[in-house]
Amino acid sequence: MDLQPNEIRDITRLLEQGKPLPDKYRFLLFGDKRQVELVWNGKTDDVTNVVLPFQSIEHIDEPRTEAEIAKAQQSLLDTSGQQIKGWTNKLIWGDNKLILSALKNGPMRKEIEDAGGIKLIYIDSPFDVGADFSMNIEIGDDEFTKKPSVIEEIAYRDTWGKGADSFIAMIYERLELMHSLLSEDGSIFVHCDSRVSSYLKLILDEIFNKNNFRNEISWLRTTAGKTVYSNLPLNTDYIYWYTKSDKFTYNPVTKELDDSDVASFNLDDNDGRGKYNTQPIINPAYRQNLIYIYEDLRGQKWQPPAKGWRFNKDRMRNLEIDNRLHFTKNSIREKYYLLERQEKGKQLSNNWFDIPGNSVKQSGEGLDYPTQKPESLLERIIQMSSIGGDLVADFFMGSGTTLAVAEKLGRKWIGTDLGRFGVHTSRKRLIEVQRQLKKDGNDYRAFEILNLGNYERKQFVNIVGDLRAVEKEKMLRRKEDDFKNLILSAYKAEPINGFRSFVGKKRDRLVAVGPIEYPISHTFIQTIIDECREKGITKADVLGFAYEMGIDFSDAKKFGVDLQFKIIPNEVFDKRAVERGQVKFFDVSFVEVKPIVKKNAVAIELTNFSVFYNQDDINQVEQELKSGSTKIVLENGNIIKLSKDKKTDLITREVLTQKWSDWIDYWAVDFDYESRKELVRNEKGEDEWTGNYVFENEWQSFRTRKNRDLDLTSAYKEVAKGRRKVAVKVIDIFGNDTTKVIEVNI
Repeated sequence: MDLQPNEIRDITRLLEQGKPLPDKYRFLLFGDKRQVELVWNGKTDDVTNVVLPFQSIEHIDEPRTEAEIAKAQQSLLDTSGQQIKGWTNKLIWGDNKLILSALKNGPMRKEIEDAGGIKLIYIDSPFDVGADFSMNIEIGDDEFTKKPSVIEEIAYRDTWGKGADSFIAMIYERLELMHSLLSEDGSIFVHCDSRVSSYLKLILDEIFNKNNFRNEISWLRTTAGKTVYSNLPLNTDYIYWYTKSDKFTYNPVTKELDDSDVASFNLDDNDGRGKYNTQPIINPAYRQNLIYIYEDLRGQKWQPPAKGWRFNKDRMRNLEIDNRLHFTKNSIREKYYLLERQEKGKQLSNNWFDIPGNSVKQSGEGLDYPTQKPESLLERIIQMSSIGGDLVADFFMGSGTTLAVAEKLGRKWIGTDLGRFGVHTSRKRLIEVQRQLKKDGNDYRAFEILNLGNYERKQFVNIVGDLRAVEKEKMLRRKEDDFKNLILSAYKAEPINGFRSFVGKKRDRLVAVGPIEYPISHTFIQTIIDECREKGITKADVLGFAYEMGIDFSDAKKFGVDLQFKIIPNEVFDKRAVERGQVKFFDVSFVEVKPIVKKNAVAIELTNFSVFYNQDDINQVEQELKSGSTKIVLENGNIIKLSKDKKTDLITREVLTQKWSDWIDYWAVDFDYESRKELVRNEKGEDEWTGNYVFENEWQSFRTRKNRDLDLTSAYKEVAKGRRKVAVKVIDIFGNDTTKVIEVNI
């Protein structure tokens, strides 16, 4: 290191003042790197390495008959018709950074390796700024836009709050974790558009090594982009393909020629000369196959124009049957000839023009999910870079397209998403895939829904910057205190001390506040119950932005504790609303059910379901509503359609959720709830019981886009005599779930 005295003096002064060193000193102190490096504000080599346990919330397996069990997967199944051995597919709800860290460092890593390792990762990261978490939800013939939750808004803020810097920081760390999880012979496909493609290419070069770059695929997602007058339409996305090493799976993709790929030529006799150079109609992906045909309509025999082409007489006859050989209005003859290559197909290039994005709706796949991709796109990627039985992962799964295609193609899968609605959408989609595979006589695997439980306190509030441990702890405590005081003020409760779980008091009830960035977990609630029993507390309120899936809110009643669970509304962050006392906290949903016993069988009837959500200020919406327009709002547990008359400006209100069942999107029954204990593997590799049970999804009814009906009484299930606990899970139209456990005597 050759530093001049003035440079040493400047570096010393900057360090004493606690200021960052200019880049020139970085190179003087640490030397030049020989390769290009991507640098952004806040770049660090630190990668999340927390190990949080996965909580198994639900196990879903389409029932199998004994004949089906005998036919396939005998070693994986027992006579109950449930898959009990081998790999079970994973649907995981939570922050994928923590999930990836837990998969990499926790006990599930061995389970992944025993399944052959992750051979393929496809991700469609949130590059579409501003359209990540709002969802359109069907209410009868209308649609309601669900706004993102606070947790989702925080994720959006962390991803885009500082523009490109925060996006790069978000995706870089996750790609580092994905790289460590990918098998040595695995591939990763990263989907993006022109806004972030340049950043992602450099990030992937740095993490996966530029020598492992395989291709940049250009996908023409639409040919009907919006008309622009100062630029070219943005109709293309990009998919970067990297491998972890020079050993990887590649199955060349060839496309069989069908009617859409065969050249079709229009020949007319419009100017009387009889011989014409005609314009063919052909799929643009195969433009290299274009040729020009000369045809004499005055009686000369037609000949193939070039070697390797032939006339398809059968298809010509089909054209006549389909009336595609016809006369024009002015009686001028038009004739269509079909030409096809004699070879079976042609290897695709990296320009994919034959999978339109609008095929999602045309094929009936559409789920109104803003980032949903066509199944045919994922089918091509999965077939190209994996084989049957391989493990495929998507850590930004959205509506579950990757998982659905992987299941259909006989691959194992892992899917994760931060959005509860995305997990629920994927659950319904995958159940439908299971049902169809069963109907067709094909194999399928069970899947389980997991949460990340026991969130550590340091994960609740982000600490930005490179601070010493003591300073981080002080800042963490200060942020937590500020957050809790804000919530208590909005809830009109006073702060208190001296409790492990409770931070406030409102009249005769103590108040516990959940974390801002993560859902309230089973463990959080159990800690509250334990302190209530220990100190004789009988009444308390629990406030949270979100609750983990599968929580049975009636647990506390077994111990004589009156716990009320409330939803913290987004309005708590509006200072004026807090000062005016306008913030309303709503109870979590509750469900009422009735068992119907017939001899040695039981069915469950849903009898009531209530929600208390609030998303809009209806008076403010009415003031902003334009003449002749409509707006659907959510207020006080009702979805209301507002319409403003174009002539009179008179506003009418129509309640769209007129029945309690209108709120239900899905419900399921576990007829023997305590039959399967939830086990978590400890550091010694031993399975420990958490005290909870896994919901075995034995029957379900749910709405789809094609069928909006919902059965409110389950099928009968034959069970053994005696007392048993039956669990019912209800999921509302927003993807929030409520679980109720009842005791039934057969």
